[in-house]
Amino acid sequence: MNNAADKEVENRRRQLRKWIDSHFPNMAAFVARHGLNQGEISGLLKTKSFGSRKARNLEEAAGMPLRYLEQTDEGSPLGAGVSGDNISAGPEIRGLVPVISWVQAGAWAEICDNFQPADAEEWLPCPVAHGPNTFALKVQGVSMERKFQDGDIIFVDPSREAYSGKHVVVRLDDEERATFKQLIIEDGEMFLRPLNPDWPEKVIRVNGRATICGVVIGKFVPV
Repeated sequence: MNNAADKEVENRRRQLRKWIDSHFPNMAAFVARHGLNQGEISGLLKTKSFGSRKARNLEEAAGMPLRYLEQTDEGSPLGAGVSGDNISAGPEIRGLVPVISWVQAGAWAEICDNFQPADAEEWLPCPVAHGPNTFALKVQGVSMERKFQDGDIIFVDPSREAYSGKHVVVRLDDEERATFKQLIIEDGEMFLRPLNPDWPEKVIRVNGRATICGVVIGKFVPV
């Protein structure tokens, strides 16, 4: 193998390690999430042959951006020469977060420390900075239309401050499932408000009987 090829392989190993370390607690979680062979991945990180075809296959299997494993510290892929007026960089991926159920969201503070990769419905990349316990939910129903549609994915960060006007995920004390509404605080009193003007219940007073599970920091619209 020549020096240029050696450099490409070592860069792929470095990028793979970087992806695992920045998205998962350990290699076991990475391979479990994507159904990969741990021995194969361990070999790729050490001495196993790691050509471009294998790199592209791994990127696809692990949900990495195309040619991520070719990226250098300077941000450009080794050997890349792609340019054009119609090509622009997407948002920086800042880690995968679990898509969970609304029941899990209601108990997230209690279960997040012991949450296992397989407990999630799926894992999605979050394009905004977020805390370590951030999770995602699939919007259900129409109470938050028109801003949030049924089926949208919302990213929820429990570490963000919940202040008046924010969109929050909340569990009412007499409910098992969490709910999603806009938080309104007036004169020291707390209310939840749906965004849909046609929703029959215009406001919910929640003083003393609600737990805020997190603040919505973004959304993803599946196509």
